[in-house]
Amino acid sequence: MNSIKEVAVIGLGYIGLPTAAILASKGIIVKGVDVTPRTVDAVNKGEVPFVEPALGDFVAAAVEAGTLSASFETPEAEAYIVAVPTPFNADYTADLSYIEAAADGIAPKLKGGELVILESTSPPGATQHLADYLLAKRPDLTTESLLVAHCPERVLPGYVMEELVTNDRIVGGITVEAAEKAKALYETFCQAAILTTDAKTAEMAKLVENSYRDVNIAFANELSVISDKLGIDVWELISLANRHPRVNILQPGPGVGGHCIAVDPWFIVSAAPEESNLIRMARNTNDAKPNWVIEKVEAATKLDTFNGKVAVMGLAFKANIDDMRESPSIEIARKLALANPTVEFLAVEPHVEALPKKLDGISNLVLTPMDEALEAANVITLLVDHDQFKSVPATTLAGKEVIDTRGLWR
Repeated sequence: MNSIKEVAVIGLGYIGLPTAAILASKGIIVKGVDVTPRTVDAVNKGEVPFVEPALGDFVAAAVEAGTLSASFETPEAEAYIVAVPTPFNADYTADLSYIEAAADGIAPKLKGGELVILESTSPPGATQHLADYLLAKRPDLTTESLLVAHCPERVLPGYVMEELVTNDRIVGGITVEAAEKAKALYETFCQAAILTTDAKTAEMAKLVENSYRDVNIAFANELSVISDKLGIDVWELISLANRHPRVNILQPGPGVGGHCIAVDPWFIVSAAPEESNLIRMARNTNDAKPNWVIEKVEAATKLDTFNGKVAVMGLAFKANIDDMRESPSIEIARKLALANPTVEFLAVEPHVEALPKKLDGISNLVLTPMDEALEAANVITLLVDHDQFKSVPATTLAGKEVIDTRGLWR
């Protein structure tokens, strides 16, 4: 039975805000913390600063009910959920500075007995690091008086509000008491099984889940390159192979993006570099796919029929969202535009109103409405299978050079 009535959620991004909103919908007082003024302002207005279906309704209702608010300062609370980024460094080790910054805000507020949950996807040992970091700042507290646990998210962007409720969760505690108290908190909204273990196993479980997908995507991406060389339709090939009762090949694409699958395998490689050969090779295979796409586009721009304009269809890392974290499409667009300054690249991304910072200042790359880009360019590069792109008629593409990395316009 959950006894926690006030929760502070540190980091109101793609995971933190949905978690805050769904807790607040259950009557728990949730105080969100973020460093971005746009995010804090939006939440306090009952609005959502990014695209996630159904989240807006939860946020608006919680703010109106007085159970959800946002600020820049970490408040006192009975429980803290840390949902901040964990990027990797140049050597692929985890950058824990965001977690430490969150801990810097939490430490002065502790009185003893609080629950601190790390939701950020983290390498093995990160939860223990958080506990040690907090206790170093507060030597008056002990492991017994500070309950620290790890509960990694397991949701799919675009379906977050549904999967927060329906997906099983793993909770790993530094102590058994921490795991049980965290489990009780998540039981307020999660209707699926909540499985408890130690913190390091919970951390590894999340990394393994995403590495499994990365390895399988790498197989599909490698098949796409081989099939192209042999003159085979890779999507037909995969469809036929998947008719085998024990084969389920995933779909290829322009690479792998998102803060999870494109990042998490490196944490395993970093933790056990000599033993993680397959995981490293899959990462290298998926990281190489954008360059293969770039070569395809540049070959098309050298054809006699090229009119100087390329449409780049989609910048998000997956369909029907605005999340561009680690998006291979961003890297493809950036490299193409910088390497080909005389070519005009018309970027189409229906879920944003401005190009991301990584593409700022590139004069020959312009955010363009879909119909305008498709009409103007005679080289069309499909990178994301947004629903809006599915409705493009074949007549619109007739006579154009199409590089379709998603098999949408076969």
